[in-house]
Amino acid sequence: MKIDGPLLTSSLDEVPARARELEEIGFDGLFTFEGPHDPFFPLLLAAEHTENIEIATSVAIALARNPMIVANIAYDLHAYSGGRMILGLGSQIKPHIEKRFSMPWSKPAARMREFTLALRAIWASWNDGAKLEFDGEFYRHTLMTPIFNPGPNPHGNPRIVLAGVGKRMTEVAGEVGDGLIVHPFGTAKSLAEITLPSIEKGLGVGGRSRDDFELACQVLVVTGSDEKAYESALAQVTYQIAFYGSTPAYRCILEVEGYGELQDELNKLSKQGRWDEMPGALDDDLLDRIIVRGEPGEIAGKIKKRFAGTADRLALASAYALDAESIVTIVDGLKSDAA
Repeated sequence: MKIDGPLLTSSLDEVPARARELEEIGFDGLFTFEGPHDPFFPLLLAAEHTENIEIATSVAIALARNPMIVANIAYDLHAYSGGRMILGLGSQIKPHIEKRFSMPWSKPAARMREFTLALRAIWASWNDGAKLEFDGEFYRHTLMTPIFNPGPNPHGNPRIVLAGVGKRMTEVAGEVGDGLIVHPFGTAKSLAEITLPSIEKGLGVGGRSRDDFELACQVLVVTGSDEKAYESALAQVTYQIAFYGSTPAYRCILEVEGYGELQDELNKLSKQGRWDEMPGALDDDLLDRIIVRGEPGEIAGKIKKRFAGTADRLALASAYALDAESIVTIVDGLKSDAA
């Protein structure tokens, strides 16, 4: 199982040192996300200042862009990094796509499927000399003149992994993606009852086997070097979970666990701007179904117990900076057969 770490930085100036640190700790991959900053720019610096660690977006918002732009960016990052790029894509939700990105929204799962197929068609025109004639419901790419064609990528195509929570998007990932990024807002039960069956269904539609597919599970970890650090981490992660839980598209996770009505409560609080009150709506039982918490030395064993035999790679996805000693303890434990 490969282990990925978040490239958490507040500015591009911090990226080189942080990327080197993640590689030296022993992470197999590092990832950025679509947050306060662009997810692609840091990966260029990370590629420049590391040697072997894989670089990934986890995720970039596909529906805020178009396939040609993403194809160009991912091609260049894959070439510059020596074949280390993983293109992680997500759809986001309607309010963000329409109101934040000013882009059209409809049929998100169908759009993500077509977006992925369009990327493959564009890359085929560059790598294989295939005629570009992609004409879909949402995207149309039928012009590729020699001056705009970069030619074959010496390292082939980046892998495309799609993020999904509900059944339909997960099925799309199984059908057309090289992998699935399992959202950190999930439980062992939702993985077993929603994610895995949906992947198998998608793989069947795409005529592929599980061996062709990489399952990347994200996990929210709560730990710290002392009680103060632990409590701070718990507060930040609880807020993160409350934010996720307010999203209607993620209701299916709460319903599996018997907490469907909590989504209504969290959504109401978010619309009223009462963000600070949302974490108080979560109880410890639900938290323990989603997060992994404890002393640094306990975390690896708990993660393995939840994901053993299922995940091909695992990402530490908490939106706070773990102290270096705790990170080393967790990563060493995950890579040890004894954990």
